[in-house]
Amino acid sequence: MTIDVTPQPDSGDQANEAVPAYSWYALSVLVVVYVLNFIDRQILSILANDIKADLGVDDAYLGFLYGTAFAIFYALFGIPLGKLADSWKRVRLMTFGLALWSAMTAASGFARDAGTLTVARIGVGVGEATASPSAYSLISDWFPARLRATALAIYSSGLYIGGGISLAIGGMVVDNWNKSFPDGGPLGLAGWQAAFIAVGLPGLLLALWVATLREPIRGAIDGITTPEDPHPFRGFVRELYTVIPPFTFLGAASRGMGALALNIAVFMSALAAALALTNILDSGEGRIFSLVTDQWLLLAIGYYAVFCWASALRSRDYPTFVLTWGSPAFLCTILGYGTVAFMAYSASYWGAPYAERVFDVSKGQLGFWLGGGGAAGGFLGVILGGRMADALFVRLPAGRILVILFGLLSPIPFAVLQYTTDSFTLFIILNMVVGALAASALGAAAASSQALVLPRMRGTATATFFLATTLVGLALGPYMAGYVSARHDGNLSIGVLSTLWITPIGLALLVGALRLVPKANSSVVERAVAAGEPLTEAD
Repeated sequence: MTIDVTPQPDSGDQANEAVPAYSWYALSVLVVVYVLNFIDRQILSILANDIKADLGVDDAYLGFLYGTAFAIFYALFGIPLGKLADSWKRVRLMTFGLALWSAMTAASGFARDAGTLTVARIGVGVGEATASPSAYSLISDWFPARLRATALAIYSSGLYIGGGISLAIGGMVVDNWNKSFPDGGPLGLAGWQAAFIAVGLPGLLLALWVATLREPIRGAIDGITTPEDPHPFRGFVRELYTVIPPFTFLGAASRGMGALALNIAVFMSALAAALALTNILDSGEGRIFSLVTDQWLLLAIGYYAVFCWASALRSRDYPTFVLTWGSPAFLCTILGYGTVAFMAYSASYWGAPYAERVFDVSKGQLGFWLGGGGAAGGFLGVILGGRMADALFVRLPAGRILVILFGLLSPIPFAVLQYTTDSFTLFIILNMVVGALAASALGAAAASSQALVLPRMRGTATATFFLATTLVGLALGPYMAGYVSARHDGNLSIGVLSTLWITPIGLALLVGALRLVPKANSSVVERAVAAGEPLTEAD
C-alpha cells in the first residue's frame, strides 16, 4: 500500500489549529464505551466472594477467571481485530464488539457452574478486544500529536470510572437482590447473577449510539492520508489464521520448511514449559491441579500464538514488524508498562474481596467507598499523568517514559501499607492514592506506542501494546496473587504483595526505553522506508 505523505492543504498548520468540537464529542462517546467496558470487566471483583461460595471455587480460580481466561482471548483476538481496525471502518468494528461483550456479560448471569462462567468471560474478552484498537486509531485521527497523550488519557479514564462504578453497582444490586429474594429470585438467580445481567443489557443500547459516529479520514491530521483498503477482511482472516492452532502450522509451512520446523519447536517448548510449571506448582489437591493446568496451558498457547503472529507479520508486512516487534524502543516501552499493569491489575481486582474478608462492611458500603475512591483516584491520575506526559514530551524526547517510570515505582510503598493496615478508612484512602499513581503511566505509555509507528500501523501497534498489558499484566498478575493466597489459607495480603517482585524487571525495561525512544521517535519514517514501506514524498 502506498502512503501519500505529500502535505495536504493547510496540513502544515493543522496541528496547531483548534481541535474541532466534534472531536471532543466523539471522544466523550468513546469514554462512555470504555466506562461500560470496565464495568463489565471489573464487576467480577465485587462479586468474587459470592461466586466463590456458590460455585465452590478458590482464589486461584477467581484469579484465573478475571485474568487468564479473559486475557488470553482478549489479547489473541486483539491481533486480527487490530488489523481490521487498520483496514476497515473502526466505528462499525467498535459497534459490533460492544454488542458482543454486552451480550456475553448478560449471559454470565445465567451461569450455573465454573465452566459456563469461564466460557462467558471468554466471550466478553473477544468482544472487548475490538474497543481499544479502534478507539486508539480513531483518537489519533481526531487529535493532533500535541494533544494525543491527553486525549488518550481522557479515553483511558473510562477504565477507572468504569472500574469504580462497577463496584458500586455490583454491591448495590447484590445487597438489594439478596434482601428481596433471600432464597433466590426469578429463574432462581442469585444476586451476583442479577448484577451481571444488570450491567450487560445497557450495552446493547449504547451500541446504537456508537454506530452514529462519523469515521475520520485515516492519517489526514498528520498529512499522511491512507487510502481505504478495498479488501479489509482479507487481512483480518489472514491474521486470524496466524493465531489459531493448528492453522498456525499451515501458515508456517507456507513460509518454508525452516519456518515450519521452528514453529513446531516453539510449540513443543511452550507445552513443555506449561507441563513443567504444572508439575512444580501442583500441590496434590485435585481442584488446584486442574486450575493450574488450565492456567499454564492457556498461557502456553497464548505465547505460542503470539510468536506465530509475529513471525507471519515479519513475512507479510515487514515495515510494521520493524517498527513494532523489531524495535527495542517499542518493546521496552510496552513491556515496561506491562509490569505496571501486572501489579495494578492485581491490586485493583483483589481490593474488594480483600476488604470484604478483613473489614466488617456490607457490599453496598464497600462498593460505594472503594469504587468511588478508586474511580476518583484513577481518573485524576490518568488525566494528570497524560497532561504531564505531553508537557514533558515537549521539553524532553523521553519525557513520556519518565511518567511511565513514575507510575511503576511511586505506588509501591502505599500499596504495602494498604494491604497491611487494620483501618478500613486508611485502606480506602490508600486505594485512591495507589490507583492514581499507577494510572498516571497509562496515557504516556499509549501515546509512546502510537508515536513509534506510522498511521496505518496504529491498530496493530495498539494490539501489540495490549498484548503486554494482558499477557504480562492481566493474565499473570491477578492469577499469581490468587494462587499465592490459595496456598496461604486465603491470605490476600500476602497474595497481592507477592506481585511486587516484578518491579526490578520493569525498572530495567524502562531505563532501556529512556535511552532508545528518542532516536526511535525521530526516525520512524526513515526506518519504515528502509524496511520497504512505499512512501511518496513531495520534493
